[in-house]
Parts: sequence; C-alpha cells; structure tokens
Amino acid sequence: MKVSVIIVHYQVKDLLRNCILSIQKYFQGFDYEIIVVDNHSPNPDWKVLIDEFDKVNFIELKENLGFSKANNIGVKSAKGEYVYILNPDTEIEGNYFQEILDFADNQDKFGALGLRMHDADGKFLPESKRSVPALVNSFEKLFTKLNNDSKTYYRNDVSETEIAEVEVMTGANLLMKKAVYEEVGGFDERYFMYGEDIDLCYTILRKGYKNFYYGKYSILHYKGESTVRDKIYLERFFGAMDIFIDKYYKKQKPFQYILMKIGLKLKHFSEELKLKN
Repeated sequence: MKVSVIIVHYQVKDLLRNCILSIQKYFQGFDYEIIVVDNHSPNPDWKVLIDEFDKVNFIELKENLGFSKANNIGVKSAKGEYVYILNPDTEIEGNYFQEILDFADNQDKFGALGLRMHDADGKFLPESKRSVPALVNSFEKLFTKLNNDSKTYYRNDVSETEIAEVEVMTGANLLMKKAVYEEVGGFDERYFMYGEDIDLCYTILRKGYKNFYYGKYSILHYKGESTVRDKIYLERFFGAMDIFIDKYYKKQKPFQYILMKIGLKLKHFSEELKLKN
C-alpha cells in the first residue's frame, strides 16, 4: 500500500462524496486506501456513503474529539507508506499524484508536502505556504500586511506555482510518510482545531526533515463549509495560537512571548466585538 488518505469528516456529506469521487478518479498507478473518520456529525445522513463506497474504511466516533485526535485515530488504521491528510471539502483536480509521490520518494529527509489550494472562485488560498509564527509575521497575520516581497507569514517570496521548501503547509492537504508521522507523534492532541498543522510541520522541521510546497498542481478547497464563525470558533482559533506560543516561546523567547500574547488578546477582543455588533 503506497498511500492512505485520511479524511476527518463533520457534517458535509455531499462535499465528502465529491472528495472521495475525485480521489477514485485521479489516484492511478499506485495502491491506496481511503479512511474516513466521522467526528460525531449531528446529522447521521452521511452514513448513506458507507454503502455507496464499500471499499472505503469508515470509522464512526461516538463524540467529537477534534481534528487532531480524529486524524491520529485514522492514521493508526493506515496501511500505507504515506499518509495524506485531506479535508472533506476538497477535490483532487488531476492525474498528478504519481508525480508527487515520485518527488517525495526522491527527496533526502522528506518531511511533509502540501499542494497549492484555491477556492470555488479560483482564488489562491495563501495558507497553502506559510512560515513558522514569529513576532513580525504574527503581527502581519493578525493586524496588517507588511512588505509583499518579504518572507512574511504567507511566504510571499515563493510564487503560487513554485515548488519550494517552506516551513508550514495546511492540514487540509498534507502528505508525509507514516513513519515520520509516527516518529514525531502525529498531531498534538492539545489542539482541538486550528494550529495543529503549524505545530506538526514545525515539529517535523525540528526533527531534521524538509517540508515542501508543491505549487505546480492544485486542489479545490471549499474552505470552512462545516465551520460556524461564532464565539466557540474564536475561542478555538485563538486558543490554538496560545498553545503554540506557550509551547515554543514562553521559555525560549520570553520577550517575544509577551508581545505575541498581548497581540493575540487584542485581536481576540476585537473579533469578539465584531460578533456583538
């Protein structure tokens, strides 16, 4: 088995169907499996897909354990040399994955890889290629863009269609060897949702591996179809950032840590005000 596709699902049945169909259409020339982990979707209508896709391994969780834990559960069942973490609101767009696997096979110290992503309107999604959060690029992310030509949070120094080493890709489509995933401990389960992909990519780098952005090919990402932008969303999003900077900055870089914590609290407060208004 070459690739195990791990899809954590939450109440987007029709998008999940299209995602699976796109994999079945375009994954050619290698053995693969699809593992769907349902994170206790409130609406059980997704279960019709179990009979529709009898070769897909469906795992039904009895409670919503969050993105990190659900993926770790899925990977435990994986038989592939590679695991491909994929959102259910994505679609593969061509017969290019054999080339990507060949690229990964030929890299020394291959860590992880993410493809270029665009939304339903064809707009490039900048989270496809990112830097590890630090003081300056975190300010850019939270408040305002800086120099578009600089190596900022969204790696503006790397073009959309380039193939390049980057620090962080998105957990919406993330390819890595199962052995590497297991070596670094998978997703940190302290993250319920958001931030876990940044942490995993950074952990992979700290183990001496290389991460890659593969901009030559793209996937469609509808983005956030199962996400409600409410107070809970804000708490999870900013809570994830808190976990990251506590983990990597509190002891190592205390001055930056204080400034980043202040920035997070200010941005969190301003976003909560927007909700009330």
